Amino acid sequence: MTGETFELINGYMLSQMEDAAHDREHIYRVLYNAMDIASYEKGVDFDVLIAACLLHDVGRREQFADPGVCHARVGAEKAYDFLKSHGFSEEFAAHVRDCVRTHRFRRAQPPESTEAKILFDADKLDAVGTMGIARTLNYKGRVGDPLYNMGPDGIPSDGVGDTVNSFFHEYKFKMERLYEGFYTKRGRELAATRKKAAEEFYFALLAECREPYLNGRPLLDKLLDGGETHG
Repeated sequence: MTGETFELINGYMLSQMEDAAHDREHIYRVLYNAMDIASYEKGVDFDVLIAACLLHDVGRREQFADPGVCHARVGAEKAYDFLKSHGFSEEFAAHVRDCVRTHRFRRAQPPESTEAKILFDADKLDAVGTMGIARTLNYKGRVGDPLYNMGPDGIPSDGVGDTVNSFFHEYKFKMERLYEGFYTKRGRELAATRKKAAEEFYFALLAECREPYLNGRPLLDKLLDGGETHG
């Protein structure tokens, strides 16, 4: 891929980026992750891979406007239309489309080509570890989801069994499962190095969220009941 072609595709990507959790730096991290992973694979079409990495989130604007929209499906068609309108071959545009369409974590549509598997893994690397936590908290704040839900015992829930969105629900429902879904050996290796830090953060944050309810609330309840709260 020439520098001119890269800038053409990169420019289109930049025109579509609005979500702070899926901004251009996320795109570049995915691209650089993909280059790392691809260096361990054979027969990679780097032109397809680079284009797919740059374009994989161009459907985010539509999904953010309507959560019922799948950004991978919309983005795949937008990527295809853009590439075709700028003279890329049908084979190239269709291959990129397939990579973008299957990069999302959905078992019903697994990636098939080497390039699609690399994109999938490269994108998921940015969703694990402390980077994944930081991006999730950023996104949850933007859409207005709470950090935690309250359990039936009046203590912040750890997310297990929750039906209402929150950071802890997202962690238990999706984030801690991502480590098992990588397709490439290099992707699995990189993800494994990030797992422990994410687990430690989750448990530390959960403990800090629960601590005021466990320690301070009984004292308030005692005071309101007319009891003593100090010696």
